[in-house]
Amino acid sequence: MTDVERNKEVSRRWIKVFNLRDDTAEADVRAPEFIAYAPASLEPDPLRSESWTTFLAGFVEGFPDLRLTVEAAVGEGALVAQRIHFEGTHTGAFQGLPPTGKKVAFEGLELNRHGEDGRVVEHWFQLDALSLLQQLGLIVVPGPRLLPRIVANRLRRLREKR
Repeated sequence: MTDVERNKEVSRRWIKVFNLRDDTAEADVRAPEFIAYAPASLEPDPLRSESWTTFLAGFVEGFPDLRLTVEAAVGEGALVAQRIHFEGTHTGAFQGLPPTGKKVAFEGLELNRHGEDGRVVEHWFQLDALSLLQQLGLIVVPGPRLLPRIVANRLRRLREKR
């Protein structure tokens, strides 16, 4: 097995043990110097191993039946990129939002850098937060810098139709 194949297998195993809620096996995938970078809207600071576990617990609390599926994976050298499908039911508090009971499905991307021993040293991920929030019934309102542009664009379109 090549290093790339091993790294892809470790990245897939990480998702599998997360789905099993096997915290010990999940921690074993991470190197001692592990650091994760979440979307700034969810967590602005880099996360070490212990804070990563706390971060994940917030998702599991909000979506106890959350399941992740690796849709595609590619690897090169020490890096593995995966497209992940998330699916679960919002039956617990999540990011301050009380349970809605709504089922959600959204996509995400992750990039893992593996060390010499195959364990994950660095982890970056992004998810479709807008889709998640919309499925939970939240309305995203444009901020003060974007709203004038939206209104100006609509007015321009109305004038062009005359």
